[in-house]
Amino acid sequence: MATFGLLVGGGPAPGINGVIRSATLAAERRDCRVVGILQGFERLMQGDIDHVLELDSEVVSRIHEQGGSILRTSRANPTRDPANLERVVDALDRLGIDHLISIGGDDTCFSAKTVAEAAGDRLHVAHVPKTIDNDLPLPAGIPTFGFESARATATGILTALQEDARTAWRWYIVVLMGRNAGHLALGAANSAGAALAVVAEEFGGESIRLERLARIMEGTILKSTAQGRPHGVIVLAEGLGECLDPADLADFDLPLDEHGHVRLAELPLGHLVKERLRKGLVELGIRTTTIEKDVGYELRCVPPNAFDQDYTRDLGAGAVETLLAGTANVMITRQDQRIVPLPFDEILDPRTGKTRVRMLDVESGSFETAMALQTRLSAADLDDPVLGPKIAGVSQLDLSELKERFKGS
Repeated sequence: MATFGLLVGGGPAPGINGVIRSATLAAERRDCRVVGILQGFERLMQGDIDHVLELDSEVVSRIHEQGGSILRTSRANPTRDPANLERVVDALDRLGIDHLISIGGDDTCFSAKTVAEAAGDRLHVAHVPKTIDNDLPLPAGIPTFGFESARATATGILTALQEDARTAWRWYIVVLMGRNAGHLALGAANSAGAALAVVAEEFGGESIRLERLARIMEGTILKSTAQGRPHGVIVLAEGLGECLDPADLADFDLPLDEHGHVRLAELPLGHLVKERLRKGLVELGIRTTTIEKDVGYELRCVPPNAFDQDYTRDLGAGAVETLLAGTANVMITRQDQRIVPLPFDEILDPRTGKTRVRMLDVESGSFETAMALQTRLSAADLDDPVLGPKIAGVSQLDLSELKERFKGS
């Protein structure tokens, strides 16, 4: 009898329980045993094999409708210490697990790959890509599971804030979760029709000063006010924090997570930008209320929508069938309604040796459309014979001063 182990790593995402359920049902119907490993790799790294849960159809009944993870999750990283890695492989051996399905993002994928290499032929591994950030290297146009549910929830929040902003004549600055890539921030902002969404990808990898971010936001508020909308929502991608000029972060000692990434949730990006923005608005002579808000954690454990319920059903069952067919050490994808396994070696970044990160494609037509439909102040706006004077009319600066102020922003 083959024994499957299921574990979850990284942050929660809607649909995790759907993968657990479908993988359990598919394995059970093939007369296989299924063991749920609690808290990702954390307990295994300690040699602990007591924190497990025997899974069967009764245990997983209807869990696909729930957010969160019945197996919980952790960011524990077994690749940093050879002793931890050895304990993980030994613990899996003692549990009798010969097939492992990991559910997680890029870091969990790299951990699963490393465990597979350490275990050799004793363990066959498949990774199911999960993240609300949508930044795993799947083919273009294919989301990671959890993204669409999180985007829908974020869109609802932004839409409500838009109405509050219109009602109370104010501006909201919303920092939307996404460690590196701006998929979630731009996707939700597009759906909600936010006035502006700023993502790290638009700067092409260059370092960004807070002053420049604030100037872009000033331009949006100035232009929108001139057009008769002195209110709105501005969305900033959390990943902008990793692009900020070190000089603007000198006062912060930001902690790292288990995989060496800066914990961006500890950086008060919205507050920092808002303070710079307030100073700029005073100089422009614009009086308005600005409110900062972080949106992220409230998206991770919402119940999955119909798309993610269906998607994870295929991914979980596909992982089981792929492993039982003899294909291992792969990431499971669904392409054209078919399960397509991608070998781990094909999804690695040759520079880092770790899983590639899928960033927003700034050359795509959809990105171009998103930028064009936002309220962004441009040099052409200030040169326009009708709009230019309107913009100057809501500012205490004249057109020449405005052109100089917003040059290069």
